[in-house]
Amino acid sequence: MVVEPYLIFDGRCDEAIAFYKKAIGAEVQMLLRFKDNPQPPPAGTIPPEADNKVMHASLRIGDTTVMASDGGHCTGHPKFGGFSLSISAKDEAQARKLFAALGDGGTVTMPMSKTFFSPAFGMVTDRLGVSWMVIVPQQM
Repeated sequence: MVVEPYLIFDGRCDEAIAFYKKAIGAEVQMLLRFKDNPQPPPAGTIPPEADNKVMHASLRIGDTTVMASDGGHCTGHPKFGGFSLSISAKDEAQARKLFAALGDGGTVTMPMSKTFFSPAFGMVTDRLGVSWMVIVPQQM
């Protein structure tokens, strides 16, 4: 069984994809726009201005697949709450680079620092409202 995050960006998915490609090296594996849907949705369920918006995208970030969409309403105000994405770095230098890139235009929740469980750990909410935990796993 595999559990994969599916993020709904409410009209900002293209922006999110560009940001994650630059910030953390995300690779687009698949992207489908509403206008290219082989089975169009029932009339009135998707506004006409959503034609060029992302219906579904699959991104590869390291060894993880993260799926994304604009959703059907596209208000430009995504709402993320009650979860964080955790990203592991190989060392402190990579952790600081990832943390800075994800935090560009975002908000630091917990500055990158040494903790009892990691030589480098920090929490940041990116410019799109997604909460991230950046960690260097403790060497045993």
